[in-house]
Amino acid sequence: MEFDEYYIKIGKHIKELREKANLTQEQLAEKAGISLDYLGKIEVNINKLGLKTVFKLAKALNVHPKEILNF
Repeated sequence: MEFDEYYIKIGKHIKELREKANLTQEQLAEKAGISLDYLGKIEVNINKLGLKTVFKLAKALNVHPKEILNF
């Protein structure tokens, strides 16, 4: 699998986790302390997320950080 394909899968997985938690992008971005624009771009693979953001999103979604990467 190409490196960029992982980011595509991670972005889709984050969206799935967000929807499962019944959160809007706005709500998740606020809970995670990131901008709405950044979250939106992560979900559609325009921006690549870093490890710090993985931890922020995991905390906001009440999941273990490895769940973000477990697609």
